[in-house]
Amino acid sequence: MVVISDFISKFPVLIPGTELLQPWDITNTIKELLEKIILALGSDFHIHDGIAVHKTATIETHITFKRPVIVLENCFIGANAYFREGVFLDSGARIGPGCEVKSSIICGNTALAHFNYVGNSIIGANVNFEAGAIAANHYNERTEKSISVLYKNTIIKTGATKFGSVVGDNSKIGANAVLSPGTLLGPKNIIKRLELVEQVTV
Repeated sequence: MVVISDFISKFPVLIPGTELLQPWDITNTIKELLEKIILALGSDFHIHDGIAVHKTATIETHITFKRPVIVLENCFIGANAYFREGVFLDSGARIGPGCEVKSSIICGNTALAHFNYVGNSIIGANVNFEAGAIAANHYNERTEKSISVLYKNTIIKTGATKFGSVVGDNSKIGANAVLSPGTLLGPKNIIKRLELVEQVTV
């Protein structure tokens, strides 16, 4: 079993009910998990139609939210960002202009610079994605779409056809880098600009 706290110290505190779930199970059921959390949120949030935004968050223009979405305190979301199929932004997260985030958890003080795509992923705290960096969640080029991960020198078959990455706290992802589906990065990893990370090739 992949232990998310090996990568992200605040897990599973952020999302109750995930203690026994694998990362891909969390991202593939995140809509249901967030809908339950929204029901318990208080008056510090603007809540409408499954979208909960803390009153201290800064939201620029032309943002698309597709429920459910939770945005915690002091987050920043730049113009033309797009959120779909369940997104959780922890406190102080910064999502730059033109980013797309799908079925993902972005932990505290993490920044997606601009024009990033993060799909079906769990991104730790104090992580920086430079412009154009991507956490891909699907093998378009393969006939066999099922995704595997490499964890402690063992290949684990997830059974999922949509799963992105787990990125550990304090990691840095360079501009236009690509994290292939099933990438697991420990804390303090540095991925160079234009680098392709592909941990499991079969």
